[in-house]
Amino acid sequence: MKRILISVTNDLSTDQRVAKVCKTLSENNFDVILIGRKLKNSKSLSRNYKTKRFKLLFNNGFLFYAEFNLRLFLYLLFSKKNYLLANDIDTLLPNYLISKLQNKKLVFDSHELFSEIPELVHRPKVKRLWMTLEDKIIPKLKNNYTVCDSIAKHYQNKYQTNFKTIKNLPFQKELKKGSFNFDTKNQKIILYQGATNIGRGIQLMIETVKLLDNYIFVIIGDGDEFLNLKLKIASEKLEKKVFLLGRKTPAELAELTPLADLGISVEEDLGLNYKYALPNKIFDYIQANVPVLVSDLPEMKAIVSKYNVGEVLKNRKPAIIAKQIQQMLENDYLVSIKTAKKELIWENQETDLIQIFENLE
Repeated sequence: MKRILISVTNDLSTDQRVAKVCKTLSENNFDVILIGRKLKNSKSLSRNYKTKRFKLLFNNGFLFYAEFNLRLFLYLLFSKKNYLLANDIDTLLPNYLISKLQNKKLVFDSHELFSEIPELVHRPKVKRLWMTLEDKIIPKLKNNYTVCDSIAKHYQNKYQTNFKTIKNLPFQKELKKGSFNFDTKNQKIILYQGATNIGRGIQLMIETVKLLDNYIFVIIGDGDEFLNLKLKIASEKLEKKVFLLGRKTPAELAELTPLADLGISVEEDLGLNYKYALPNKIFDYIQANVPVLVSDLPEMKAIVSKYNVGEVLKNRKPAIIAKQIQQMLENDYLVSIKTAKKELIWENQETDLIQIFENLE
């Protein structure tokens, strides 16, 4: 059985894409070890494959990346393996070095354009570092895949390197509804799930829901802007209008998403990473029979236009968005959503993923 060492910088518990890749590989006769980190609030894991989580001294900034990459390099160096799978640029360097030192096949999964994330816009030195890593390593890679066609084309045009597309689709699952721990009676529920980082349109939606009677906004996730959002909700006394729930496990999320009347993915166009974004939450909404409202960005717009599962933002002014939401929820998207959800599932692309690992160059 071929062993694959898979590495990612998060704590593994909420990374649905990596979990799906690992599950598919382990069920197709690969011996998988997933490597990440362990935080103080990390939840326990129960997977059908092995996991390894590093406890680190540093958990953010340069020292975090330096420590994690050194620990990862040493772990990879002394571990038995046949293949390596690096998730995003922040794990690529140690994987690449080991692949060269020990002549092992390396696969690269680019979840996003890491050097183009909004958090680096005002940090030119840090951005230059990540771009240098991209420029030095990606042109030399042969086995690559990413989350959407736009990013694949970007890499191909920039580095003349082939990337296949494996979208971040959910597994097909039986729909189960849970409940929120607050009163939602006679309220329309607008849902955001995902990282609470800058540029995600969360602040915009808070301003929008203030204009909507009998609507509430539920935010599920954690990230750089979590505390700022919490302070805004408190300072504006929106505790009965906006609910910030923090991080949930995929299992918990799967039971909360179907409770929504509308799912949003209204990221700003803050550089190429957001412009080309195709967030997995869009597909999670669809699987939960929830219509979507998305930004006027190419990959999101293409899904909504092709499958008629919601609408594209006409404008980013709260008053106009509020009116669009009201009009939108007068429509019935259920027939289109039920058609889309049969096609937009992980199972339909598992063969493509397996072929990548069975035909490594």
